[in-house]
Amino acid sequence: MADKILVIKVGGALLEDADCLRAFFLELKKIREQQPVVVVHGGGALVQKLLTDLGLSSQKKDGLRITPVEHIPYVVGGLAGSANKQMVATAKAVGDQAVGISLADGGDIHCHVPDPDLGCVGQVANGHAGLIETLVKTGYLPLVSSIGCDENGQLLNVNADQAAEAVAKMLAGQLLLLSDVDGILDAEKKVIPQMTKALANQLIADKVITDGMVVKVNTALDVATELQAPIGILNWRYPNLISQWLNDQSCGTTVQPNE
Repeated sequence: MADKILVIKVGGALLEDADCLRAFFLELKKIREQQPVVVVHGGGALVQKLLTDLGLSSQKKDGLRITPVEHIPYVVGGLAGSANKQMVATAKAVGDQAVGISLADGGDIHCHVPDPDLGCVGQVANGHAGLIETLVKTGYLPLVSSIGCDENGQLLNVNADQAAEAVAKMLAGQLLLLSDVDGILDAEKKVIPQMTKALANQLIADKVITDGMVVKVNTALDVATELQAPIGILNWRYPNLISQWLNDQSCGTTVQPNE
Protein backbone atom coordinates (compact mmCIF):
# COMPACT_ATOMS: atom_id res chain seq x y z
CA MET A 1 0.00 0.00 0.00
CA ALA A 2 3.04 2.29 0.18
CA ASP A 3 2.27 3.60 -3.31
CA LYS A 4 -1.11 4.92 -2.10
CA ILE A 5 -1.59 8.27 -0.38
CA LEU A 6 -2.50 7.66 3.27
CA VAL A 7 -5.42 9.87 4.34
CA ILE A 8 -5.71 10.17 8.14
CA LYS A 9 -8.78 11.66 9.80
CA VAL A 10 -8.33 13.12 13.28
CA GLY A 11 -10.80 14.88 15.54
CA GLY A 12 -10.37 18.00 17.59
CA ALA A 13 -9.68 16.08 20.81
CA LEU A 14 -6.11 15.45 19.61
CA LEU A 15 -5.47 19.19 19.64
CA GLU A 16 -6.18 19.31 23.37
CA ASP A 17 -3.29 16.97 24.17
CA ALA A 18 -0.02 18.71 23.27
CA ASP A 19 2.12 15.63 23.93
CA CYS A 20 -0.04 13.37 21.76
CA LEU A 21 -0.16 15.99 19.01
CA ARG A 22 3.62 16.22 18.97
CA ALA A 23 3.94 12.41 18.98
CA PHE A 24 1.42 12.25 16.14
CA PHE A 25 3.49 14.53 13.91
CA LEU A 26 6.71 12.74 14.79
CA GLU A 27 5.03 9.51 13.67
CA LEU A 28 3.83 11.11 10.43
CA LYS A 29 7.30 12.45 9.70
CA LYS A 30 8.64 8.91 9.93
CA ILE A 31 5.83 7.44 7.80
CA ARG A 32 6.30 10.11 5.13
CA GLU A 33 9.75 8.74 4.40
CA GLN A 34 7.97 5.73 2.88
CA GLN A 35 4.47 6.90 1.95
CA PRO A 36 2.73 10.24 1.24
CA VAL A 37 0.27 11.40 3.90
CA VAL A 38 -2.71 13.78 4.01
CA VAL A 39 -4.45 14.75 7.27
CA VAL A 40 -8.12 15.76 7.37
CA HIS A 41 -9.22 17.17 10.71
CA GLY A 42 -12.27 18.39 12.56
CA GLY A 43 -12.38 20.27 15.83
CA GLY A 44 -15.81 19.86 17.38
CA ALA A 45 -14.65 20.29 20.98
CA LEU A 46 -12.77 23.49 20.15
CA VAL A 47 -15.76 24.92 18.29
CA GLN A 48 -18.13 23.98 21.10
CA LYS A 49 -15.92 25.73 23.67
CA LEU A 50 -15.63 28.81 21.46
CA LEU A 51 -19.40 29.05 20.98
CA THR A 52 -19.99 28.52 24.70
CA ASP A 53 -17.49 31.24 25.61
CA LEU A 54 -19.35 33.57 23.24
CA GLY A 55 -22.68 32.69 24.86
CA LEU A 56 -23.99 30.94 21.75
CA SER A 57 -26.03 27.75 22.05
CA SER A 58 -25.37 24.84 19.75
CA GLN A 59 -27.58 21.82 18.98
CA LYS A 60 -27.08 18.64 16.99
CA LYS A 61 -29.31 16.67 14.64
CA ASP A 62 -28.44 13.06 13.85
CA GLY A 63 -24.94 13.64 15.24
CA LEU A 64 -24.26 16.70 13.07
CA ARG A 65 -23.85 20.17 14.56
CA ILE A 66 -26.57 22.58 13.44
CA THR A 67 -24.68 25.60 12.14
CA PRO A 68 -26.71 28.81 11.71
CA VAL A 69 -25.20 31.26 9.25
CA GLU A 70 -24.36 33.64 12.10
CA HIS A 71 -22.17 30.94 13.69
CA ILE A 72 -20.10 30.33 10.55
CA PRO A 73 -17.44 33.01 11.24
CA TYR A 74 -16.65 31.36 14.57
CA VAL A 75 -16.76 27.79 13.23
CA VAL A 76 -14.45 28.74 10.37
CA GLY A 77 -12.15 30.63 12.72
CA GLY A 78 -11.96 27.66 15.05
CA LEU A 79 -11.46 24.90 12.46
CA ALA A 80 -9.64 26.54 9.55
CA GLY A 81 -7.93 29.06 11.84
CA SER A 82 -6.90 28.10 15.37
CA ALA A 83 -7.06 24.30 15.03
CA ASN A 84 -5.46 24.16 11.59
CA LYS A 85 -2.62 26.54 12.36
CA GLN A 86 -1.86 24.89 15.70
CA MET A 87 -1.34 21.67 13.79
CA VAL A 88 0.89 23.44 11.25
CA ALA A 89 2.94 24.92 14.09
CA THR A 90 3.35 21.55 15.83
CA ALA A 91 4.44 19.89 12.58
CA LYS A 92 7.01 22.65 12.12
CA ALA A 93 8.25 22.13 15.68
CA VAL A 94 9.13 18.50 14.90
CA GLY A 95 10.86 19.48 11.66
CA ASP A 96 8.19 18.63 9.09
CA GLN A 97 6.79 20.76 6.25
CA ALA A 98 3.04 21.09 6.66
CA VAL A 99 0.63 23.32 4.78
CA GLY A 100 -2.73 24.14 6.33
CA ILE A 101 -5.66 24.41 3.93
CA SER A 102 -9.42 23.79 3.90
CA LEU A 103 -11.69 21.84 1.57
CA ALA A 104 -12.53 25.18 -0.05
CA ASP A 105 -8.95 26.06 -1.00
CA GLY A 106 -8.11 25.61 -4.67
CA GLY A 107 -11.79 25.57 -5.60
CA ASP A 108 -11.69 22.01 -6.89
CA ILE A 109 -13.71 20.28 -4.13
CA HIS A 110 -17.39 21.19 -4.38
CA CYS A 111 -19.81 21.05 -1.45
CA HIS A 112 -23.55 21.47 -1.08
CA VAL A 113 -26.14 21.61 1.73
CA PRO A 114 -28.00 18.27 1.91
CA ASP A 115 -30.36 19.29 4.73
CA PRO A 116 -31.41 22.96 5.12
CA ASP A 117 -32.50 22.21 8.71
CA LEU A 118 -28.81 21.88 9.60
CA GLY A 119 -28.04 25.41 8.42
CA CYS A 120 -24.57 25.88 6.92
CA VAL A 121 -23.63 22.21 7.17
CA GLY A 122 -22.19 20.88 3.96
CA GLN A 123 -21.36 17.64 2.28
CA VAL A 124 -18.77 17.00 -0.40
CA ALA A 125 -20.67 16.72 -3.69
CA ASN A 126 -17.95 16.18 -6.28
CA GLY A 127 -14.67 17.54 -7.58
CA HIS A 128 -11.05 16.49 -7.45
CA ALA A 129 -8.19 16.97 -5.03
CA GLY A 130 -5.84 18.83 -7.38
CA LEU A 131 -4.36 21.21 -4.82
CA ILE A 132 -3.82 18.42 -2.29
CA GLU A 133 -2.10 16.27 -4.94
CA THR A 134 0.14 19.20 -5.90
CA LEU A 135 1.21 19.70 -2.29
CA VAL A 136 1.89 15.99 -1.85
CA LYS A 137 3.94 15.79 -5.05
CA THR A 138 6.11 18.72 -3.95
CA GLY A 139 6.90 17.11 -0.60
CA TYR A 140 4.49 18.91 1.71
CA LEU A 141 2.16 17.45 4.32
CA PRO A 142 -1.35 18.83 3.64
CA LEU A 143 -3.45 19.47 6.76
CA VAL A 144 -7.02 19.89 5.55
CA SER A 145 -9.70 21.44 7.76
CA SER A 146 -13.26 20.32 7.10
CA ILE A 147 -14.49 23.74 5.97
CA GLY A 148 -15.91 23.80 2.45
CA CYS A 149 -18.03 26.15 0.37
CA ASP A 150 -20.92 25.86 -2.03
CA GLU A 151 -21.22 27.13 -5.61
CA ASN A 152 -22.39 30.52 -4.32
CA GLY A 153 -19.36 31.01 -2.11
CA GLN A 154 -21.13 30.25 1.18
CA LEU A 155 -18.72 28.71 3.70
CA LEU A 156 -19.93 25.38 5.10
CA ASN A 157 -19.15 23.20 8.09
CA VAL A 158 -18.47 19.66 6.79
CA ASN A 159 -18.39 16.53 8.95
CA ALA A 160 -14.71 15.55 9.16
CA ASP A 161 -15.37 11.80 8.73
CA GLN A 162 -17.30 12.47 5.53
CA ALA A 163 -14.63 14.92 4.35
CA ALA A 164 -11.83 12.39 4.91
CA GLU A 165 -13.75 9.66 3.10
CA ALA A 166 -14.36 11.96 0.12
CA VAL A 167 -10.71 13.04 -0.05
CA ALA A 168 -9.51 9.42 0.15
CA LYS A 169 -11.81 8.52 -2.75
CA MET A 170 -10.59 11.46 -4.85
CA LEU A 171 -6.98 10.44 -4.22
CA ALA A 172 -7.71 6.71 -4.69
CA GLY A 173 -5.83 6.41 -1.44
CA GLN A 174 -5.85 4.59 1.86
CA LEU A 175 -7.88 5.72 4.88
CA LEU A 176 -7.23 5.68 8.63
CA LEU A 177 -9.82 7.01 11.08
CA LEU A 178 -8.39 8.05 14.46
CA SER A 179 -10.95 8.18 17.22
CA ASP A 180 -11.16 8.21 21.03
CA VAL A 181 -11.87 4.46 21.10
CA ASP A 182 -9.57 1.54 20.34
CA GLY A 183 -11.75 0.34 17.47
CA ILE A 184 -15.21 -1.10 16.88
CA LEU A 185 -16.31 -2.99 20.01
CA ASP A 186 -18.22 -6.25 20.39
CA ALA A 187 -20.90 -7.07 22.99
CA GLU A 188 -18.20 -7.57 25.66
CA LYS A 189 -16.64 -4.18 24.81
CA LYS A 190 -13.63 -5.86 23.26
CA VAL A 191 -12.09 -4.63 20.00
CA ILE A 192 -13.15 -6.48 16.86
CA PRO A 193 -9.89 -6.92 14.90
CA GLN A 194 -11.44 -7.50 11.46
CA MET A 195 -14.79 -6.13 10.28
CA THR A 196 -16.47 -7.58 7.22
CA LYS A 197 -19.89 -6.96 5.68
CA ALA A 198 -21.20 -10.31 6.91
CA LEU A 199 -20.00 -9.69 10.47
CA ALA A 200 -21.38 -6.15 10.46
CA ASN A 201 -24.80 -7.39 9.33
CA GLN A 202 -24.81 -9.96 12.14
CA LEU A 203 -23.78 -7.45 14.80
CA ILE A 204 -26.39 -4.96 13.59
CA ALA A 205 -29.09 -7.67 13.69
CA ASP A 206 -27.98 -8.59 17.23
CA LYS A 207 -28.17 -4.91 18.29
CA VAL A 208 -24.46 -4.89 19.18
CA ILE A 209 -23.83 -2.15 16.63
CA THR A 210 -26.57 0.45 17.00
CA ASP A 211 -27.58 4.05 16.28
CA GLY A 212 -24.94 6.26 14.68
CA MET A 213 -22.34 3.48 14.67
CA VAL A 214 -24.45 1.57 12.11
CA VAL A 215 -23.99 4.40 9.63
CA LYS A 216 -20.27 4.70 10.38
CA VAL A 217 -19.62 0.98 9.95
CA ASN A 218 -21.62 0.71 6.72
CA THR A 219 -19.96 3.84 5.34
CA ALA A 220 -16.52 2.44 6.20
CA LEU A 221 -17.37 -0.83 4.43
CA ASP A 222 -18.58 1.04 1.33
CA VAL A 223 -15.49 3.26 1.24
CA ALA A 224 -13.15 0.30 1.74
CA THR A 225 -14.81 -1.44 -1.17
CA GLU A 226 -14.64 1.61 -3.42
CA LEU A 227 -10.96 2.15 -2.55
CA GLN A 228 -10.28 -1.59 -2.72
CA ALA A 229 -8.16 -1.08 0.39
CA PRO A 230 -8.75 -1.81 4.08
CA ILE A 231 -9.67 1.04 6.43
CA GLY A 232 -8.16 1.27 9.91
CA ILE A 233 -9.91 2.58 13.02
CA LEU A 234 -7.40 3.39 15.78
CA ASN A 235 -7.12 5.35 19.01
CA TRP A 236 -5.47 8.77 18.49
CA ARG A 237 -3.88 8.54 21.95
CA TYR A 238 -1.33 6.03 20.61
CA PRO A 239 0.16 7.46 17.40
CA ASN A 240 2.74 4.64 17.24
CA LEU A 241 -0.12 2.32 16.28
CA ILE A 242 -0.34 3.99 12.87
CA SER A 243 2.93 2.43 11.70
CA GLN A 244 1.98 -0.86 13.34
CA TRP A 245 -1.30 -0.95 11.46
CA LEU A 246 0.37 -0.05 8.17
CA ASN A 247 2.84 -2.90 8.63
CA ASP A 248 0.61 -5.74 9.83
CA GLN A 249 -2.88 -4.44 10.77
CA SER A 250 -2.61 -6.13 14.18
CA CYS A 251 -4.20 -3.28 16.14
CA GLY A 252 -7.51 -1.47 16.25
CA THR A 253 -10.24 -2.54 13.83
CA THR A 254 -9.55 -3.16 10.17
CA VAL A 255 -12.60 -2.74 7.93
CA GLN A 256 -12.21 -5.01 4.92
CA PRO A 257 -13.55 -4.38 1.39
CA ASN A 258 -16.67 -6.34 0.49
CA GLU A 259 -15.95 -9.49 -1.46
